[in-house]
Amino acid sequence: MYHNPVLLHRSIELLNINPNGVYADVTFGGGGHSRLILQHLGDKGRLIGFDQDPDALNNVPNDGRFTLIPHNFKFLRNFLRLHNAIPVDGILADLGVSSHQFDVPDRGFSTRFDAALDMRMNPSAGDTAETIVNNYSAEELQAIFTQYGELRSSYCISRAIVNARAESPIRTTGQLIEIIKTCLPERKINKLSAMVFQALRIAVNHELEVLKEMLEQAADVLKPGGRMVVISYHSLEDRLVKNFFRAGNFEGKIEKDFYGNVLSPLKPLSGKAVIPGQDEIKENSRARSAKLRVAEKK
Repeated sequence: MYHNPVLLHRSIELLNINPNGVYADVTFGGGGHSRLILQHLGDKGRLIGFDQDPDALNNVPNDGRFTLIPHNFKFLRNFLRLHNAIPVDGILADLGVSSHQFDVPDRGFSTRFDAALDMRMNPSAGDTAETIVNNYSAEELQAIFTQYGELRSSYCISRAIVNARAESPIRTTGQLIEIIKTCLPERKINKLSAMVFQALRIAVNHELEVLKEMLEQAADVLKPGGRMVVISYHSLEDRLVKNFFRAGNFEGKIEKDFYGNVLSPLKPLSGKAVIPGQDEIKENSRARSAKLRVAEKK
């Protein structure tokens, strides 16, 4: 399976689909969410999918109501305008890395394989993790591991990398793991190595920056009463989504107008994030950290 979608039925239920509406799945991937959306759409409904990974092209459904945009979702507004799809009735975003991307060794996302240090969502664009590891200063690397991995040992890890690359370039995931092991407690090597990889992946793909761009554009292209559903997998993403849905900004600062109304284009429909049940987590371990939030355009 290319990807086992998390919170599949709950996310589509919360979209509150209008059979004749226009929807965007900005993280198409394996197409699991898109196929279920299409099942809820009538003949006049439309679904626009986004995915910058060329592997996703193999999953496009043979359905005239569906259009795949092979680009990053930071271009949401431009391509929806190009396809005369503004305003939309709903937007779905299932953030993070797909099971397929984790399971293909050559992509370099997983600590399970010794592979090239790539980690690009779009394997034909941008700098790789190898470029970052071998060229960023110790201070820049420390900032990445502190901000994106929330690692207490970021100082040690960054210095170990700089010292190792002075002897020879760091080319593979296996080399990197061996280098950072000296900074990690043995009982937590697997968990903390994954956090190092997460930090590098976020930096390589500028994930938090493009998420901010997409959220702001989403609020702009949604029609009043339209909904946005976002599934995130770590606290950095979830915090941005939560703050933007609640306050209309990424700092979470509540500002009100003269009448006491919150100056935000969206209204959260639940106070707490929706999380997977134990049965789903047993079937799909990658669901363990998932949090779903839903908001409605005012």
